[in-house]
Amino acid sequence: MDRKQTRITTKEQSLDARRRSSTLADGNAAYLEELYEQFLRDPAALAPEWRVYFEGLPRVDGVERDIPHSVIREEFRRLAHQSHPAAAPREDVQAVPVESVHKQVKVLQLINAFRYRAHQTARLDPLGLRETPAIPELDLRYYGLTDTDLDAVFETGSLVGPRQATLREILAQLRAIYGGTIGVEYMHITDTAEKRWLQSSIESVHGLPAYPPETRRNLLERLTAAEGIEHYLHTKYVGQKRFSLEGGESLIPMLDELIQRAGANGTKEVIIGMAHRGRLNVLVNILGKSPAELFREFEGKTQSNGGTGDVKYHLGYSSDVGSEGGAVHVALAFNPSHLEIVGPVVQGSVRARQERRRDSRGNRVLPVVIHGDAAFAGQGVVMETFNMSQSRGYATKGTVHIVINNQIGFTTSLQQDARSTLYCTDIAKAVGAPIFHVNGDDPEAVLFVTQIALDYRMTFHKDVVIDLYCYRRHGHSEADEPTVTQPLMYQRIRELPTARALYAQRLAQAGVVAEDATAAMRQDYQQRLESGANVAPHLLARDKSEYAYGADWNPYAGGACDPATDTRVSLETVRALTERMLHVPEGLELHPQVVKIYEARRKMAAGALPLDWGFAENLAYASLLQDGYGVRLSGQDSGRGTFFHRHALVTNQKDGSVYVPLRNLYDGQPNFLVINSLLSEEAVLAFEYGYATADPKTLTLWEAQFGDFANNAQVVIDQFISSGEQKWKRLCGLVLMLPHGYEGQGPEHSSGRLERYLQLCAQQNMCVCVPTTPAQLFHLLRRQMHWLCRKPLVVMTPKSLLRHRASVSSLEDLTQGRFRPVLYEAEALEDAAVKEVVLCSGKVYYDLIERRQALGRRDVAILRIEQLYPFPEEELKQAYQRYPAARRFVWCQEEPRNQGVWYQTQHRLWRTMPQGATLVYAGRPTSAAPAVGSYQLHIAQLHALLDEALGKINS
Repeated sequence: MDRKQTRITTKEQSLDARRRSSTLADGNAAYLEELYEQFLRDPAALAPEWRVYFEGLPRVDGVERDIPHSVIREEFRRLAHQSHPAAAPREDVQAVPVESVHKQVKVLQLINAFRYRAHQTARLDPLGLRETPAIPELDLRYYGLTDTDLDAVFETGSLVGPRQATLREILAQLRAIYGGTIGVEYMHITDTAEKRWLQSSIESVHGLPAYPPETRRNLLERLTAAEGIEHYLHTKYVGQKRFSLEGGESLIPMLDELIQRAGANGTKEVIIGMAHRGRLNVLVNILGKSPAELFREFEGKTQSNGGTGDVKYHLGYSSDVGSEGGAVHVALAFNPSHLEIVGPVVQGSVRARQERRRDSRGNRVLPVVIHGDAAFAGQGVVMETFNMSQSRGYATKGTVHIVINNQIGFTTSLQQDARSTLYCTDIAKAVGAPIFHVNGDDPEAVLFVTQIALDYRMTFHKDVVIDLYCYRRHGHSEADEPTVTQPLMYQRIRELPTARALYAQRLAQAGVVAEDATAAMRQDYQQRLESGANVAPHLLARDKSEYAYGADWNPYAGGACDPATDTRVSLETVRALTERMLHVPEGLELHPQVVKIYEARRKMAAGALPLDWGFAENLAYASLLQDGYGVRLSGQDSGRGTFFHRHALVTNQKDGSVYVPLRNLYDGQPNFLVINSLLSEEAVLAFEYGYATADPKTLTLWEAQFGDFANNAQVVIDQFISSGEQKWKRLCGLVLMLPHGYEGQGPEHSSGRLERYLQLCAQQNMCVCVPTTPAQLFHLLRRQMHWLCRKPLVVMTPKSLLRHRASVSSLEDLTQGRFRPVLYEAEALEDAAVKEVVLCSGKVYYDLIERRQALGRRDVAILRIEQLYPFPEEELKQAYQRYPAARRFVWCQEEPRNQGVWYQTQHRLWRTMPQGATLVYAGRPTSAAPAVGSYQLHIAQLHALLDEALGKINS
């Protein structure tokens, strides 16, 4: 099939999907009426799919075939204009029971209304405080129906069950399905197949399934465990924070069912992200963390992990759980207090695991993210993560979202304060996710929606939301007093038996579990807790684990970050890789400007032109791919490059198709993926962090469009990238590429906020570098994978230097060099004559060179510090030894004095100074904003700082 045929087929499929999803839209009424008229007159004249559709419409009063509506309308028009009321009717018009037809239509409208609106009347709130609005569309009178119609028989249409039933039976069925302890929202979904699947799954049981006694006993046992650990901790560690699950205990049987059902369907990994509410309960009752270990944490007796550590309700854990389908590796991600930020981190980790397993359908690795109601509605990262859910570079084939809906956020419970939507889950409708609201005090309803939700995700590979309506038995923490702000809510909570007690009573009344057996369950769980034994029911011993798909981090555990790591490549390799990168497949027509870039790169590989930044960067990726490492680069417009320098993907000018040279170097190569990301920083950077922590063999890079755009992702940088290793011993080799440089573009496009990263540097936690040549970037990227450690790397990347005539490299720089934390003086000065040394980083170096040349000074050496952390003290001291007469040292920067390097690093500079030397500052004055808006003022400031560093030019 050629490209043209493919485009036509794709267009037809798109139109077909649109037609399927909007058949009954109001705008299609006239069109549908016309098709139906054709069907009534000559069914064979219609397309097969429309004929099948109309044949499946419900019959009215046993009549097999409707009468053409145009004939009826014509008859009514004739009667309206007829002067003699007793005139004989036309012989070609059959008698139609108009009233019956009218009522049948109204019954079908009533059924549809329940699907759309009945969730608002469902009994969702265990506290009974939720206001239930009157929904006119659910009332018979809205349709002109009365109680006298209750025993009339009507067609049920698409309602699952008998084709005919009395109105009374139809109403009872609808109320049982849509008005009980489950409220379902799915009619906003545009895909007809998904809606029909959900409709069938929900309506086929006419309420809830009749679960067997064993299943019901297991539910009670899981509720007993959920309640038991909370009661034990509450009495043994009085007043200590644990962010209890009490009031939402049904989360435990829900998670247990998710894992077991997923495992039975072939899932091998379940990755969970959640905030602190209920985390300890999940750790003990689902993942099998030893209660004894948890108790030691409460008592402050845990051993240090070598870092700062973290509080117990932020810690992660992993274990293997048995299921009918074999072992399932369950991991709970580490998470700081910033609630929803763990969502995209989990997605990134899952994507890496799916790719490692070649799990293109997402059946082997399942993401589960647990939210709080206030955060789910309030934090924008939730929307950003939903927006990624079906995008090419970030999709994980569907996430099961669970909202622990306490109906309160700390002290805020009024809906008009918490959100502007009906439900906290309404944001999920943006991606067409079905939403299951369920009363947490009905464990069987919880089980039912869990099963449907997981089956939907596994069938359609899309996100699904379970809104677990529950409550918070204590305050935000156990030390908080909630009655100060919610007296009525907490009066009701004090009166309400627990979910376990309610369900135990229900099973006792049904004769499923005797009261003494219920008490025995509680006592048995208490005894196991006190013994410190594992209490998770399906936990597999470590020596019986079948998990073999984890990444091997052992080579990097020692943290051997050797600056002298060999990153050279041979000249033959450079030229061979360049030839493959620049290969243009038949039929690919490049843009004329890209053709020029390709021609220049060929000359660079031949040694006829100096190497520029775009060539060096692409070659770094190609060489890493050849060495067996994957590469993943994402960011806004990263494929071409914001500054038109990268061209890691090229667009065919004939048909718009995209070709990625680095994916086509050789057969069986590691994956190269460059992603033009959605317009997000926070969620995308969090995703890439999650990916990098799950795959040490892939160079994972995130590029900001401009360096200060990373401001929108500051929580990821602070809480994960800079501190994750210290808090959680999580290694991560993520690279941040932040375009930085003062070129007169104003406050928001100049600074990559270098000072913020330097402020975060401590305990060898990451590297911060400012390369000034293409070769330095080449070796820096290669070093990131080849040295035996995995540390985050923050790179202040160039903008104007991308095309600066002096900011180039040679082939020898790639084949013979390595990354150098300090670049020595580039000119051949007489060392003994040097009286001053100017130190700098970044673009300002080239401004200094021009000023020194203009002044004709040969007594000043200029050194570049390319790695600002870990700070290269020894390399600097060695450089100073070349200039024994130097006593004046200058730190020169283009950033304001209170920004950039000076405030964060001058103490380190002082430690390197020779005895008797002075260190002075040359740069812009302190400023609240990173840069000025006026280009003229920008130039004036630049000349002023160069004057301070080297002296004025005589006019």
